[in-house]
Amino acid sequence: MVRIEGLKLAPGQDEQLLRGKAARLLRMPEGDILSLQVLRRAIDAREELHFVYTAAVTLRQEKAALRRVRDRRVTPYTPEVYRLPETLAAPETPPVVIGAGPGGLFAALVLARCGLRPIVLERGQDAVTRQRDVASFWRTGVLDPESNVQFGEGGAGAFSDGKLNTGTRDIRHRWILEQLVACGAPESILVDAKPHVGTDMLHVTLVNLRRQLLDLGAQVRFGHRVTGLRVRDGALEGLEVTGPEGPYVLPARHAVLALGHSARDTFEMLHAAGVQMEQKPFAVGVRIEHRQSDMDAAQYRRFAGHPCLPAAGYKLSCHPENGRSAFSFCVCPGGQVVAAASEQGRVVTNGMSEYARDRENINGGLLVNVTPADFGSSHPLAGIAFQRRLEEAAFRLGGGGYAAPCQRVEDFLAGRPSTGPGRVIPSYRPGVRWTDLRQCLPEFVWETLALALPMLEGKVRGYAQGDAVLTAVETRSSSPVRIIRDNSGQCNVRGLYPCGEGAGYAGGILSAAADGMRCAEKIWEVYGK
Repeated sequence: MVRIEGLKLAPGQDEQLLRGKAARLLRMPEGDILSLQVLRRAIDAREELHFVYTAAVTLRQEKAALRRVRDRRVTPYTPEVYRLPETLAAPETPPVVIGAGPGGLFAALVLARCGLRPIVLERGQDAVTRQRDVASFWRTGVLDPESNVQFGEGGAGAFSDGKLNTGTRDIRHRWILEQLVACGAPESILVDAKPHVGTDMLHVTLVNLRRQLLDLGAQVRFGHRVTGLRVRDGALEGLEVTGPEGPYVLPARHAVLALGHSARDTFEMLHAAGVQMEQKPFAVGVRIEHRQSDMDAAQYRRFAGHPCLPAAGYKLSCHPENGRSAFSFCVCPGGQVVAAASEQGRVVTNGMSEYARDRENINGGLLVNVTPADFGSSHPLAGIAFQRRLEEAAFRLGGGGYAAPCQRVEDFLAGRPSTGPGRVIPSYRPGVRWTDLRQCLPEFVWETLALALPMLEGKVRGYAQGDAVLTAVETRSSSPVRIIRDNSGQCNVRGLYPCGEGAGYAGGILSAAADGMRCAEKIWEVYGK
């Protein structure tokens, strides 16, 4: 096979035209191309807007074509294929997976496919029950600390944009995408440069993935929270669990610890149990909202509104003169800002969009880097305390009931409170309170944001428009803690495998899922000896 990069189509052009474009580049009759598979599709809006494709083609005379064509866009291609470890006999004491986010679910899937019949423990609820609980919270402002945007089947990513792009390369990524498609995710995620599932389709996918796990002999227990470890001679021998029917001890010699970045009480339990962990940098800030039509116009120019184009997004960063960094995070075109609290009396914001991305606003995190030097303590969990202080300040400034404080950009830059919206209507539920966000943000954060907004306006016109809305506070960009593990994937408690975003080893759905698979492979090696 041959890989061809840089094939371009204008908006609205049929992908069937790619075969002819490939033939001209290869200087051969179109009939000599036996097959063409799209590997990647991206949008280039820098000058004249195009869809840009990478394709794998099968040719009649491949070697001759490669000798004839001297073009860096044409290279030999051999697909990389992930191979599952071989199937083993089911053990008497099965492995346990703690947490049903992407890391935990894909660790469980690999273990189940290998015949090891894992037990999955999730403190939250199944996707359907969780949807109902979250909708109730957004409507009433009454929080369920065990079933919310952070806890439950699918983890925090289940109430997000369902983004699946990552800055890392891993042979596991393609396999993960294929499994999601088999469970109901759109096939477009296999080729889009910036794939997303959307929270609506992700919930369907999660239910089907769970059914597959059950069919493979796994157990999935919702409402089961790990409250302690049983350790003998430095090795795991059991888990203390509280379930719907009360506490119990689950024998466990090997457990994937995929707890997510918001399981703060679990971090505290692990620290008390002697699990080694360390502080980790992360980022905090606000969500910024614009009208989607304004962002489409800024990014697509004369093609804005074209039916073949998706809702426009952005990826921005800058380095103000104060030495900090500011950057966009988890941008949700055609989406909404959501209440993402998991603890009483603390306001947290996040972003979410459905697959269609067809709502009026676009939102994204606008974050500032935070280092351990900002935490105010050397304690391993000082970053969590830092997050909590900001969330409590936002709760107070919002006036209670999980209303979020918000402010127009023009007022924020002028240092005055806002009194109401302009063209951009905030989408956050249960509601917002117009105020001055400097009252709930650390000085270095609001100072950096004030410096960054004009700089980012220079990159995307309209980003710092006066009536864009800032909603506080965004604190759960990543974990402020890393649980230390060695090359075997284990922490200092042998048999315990820290995994994914919560443990400090991933930064999104796809990378967390891949890390879960790596942990499962390490466990397979032990059972396979």
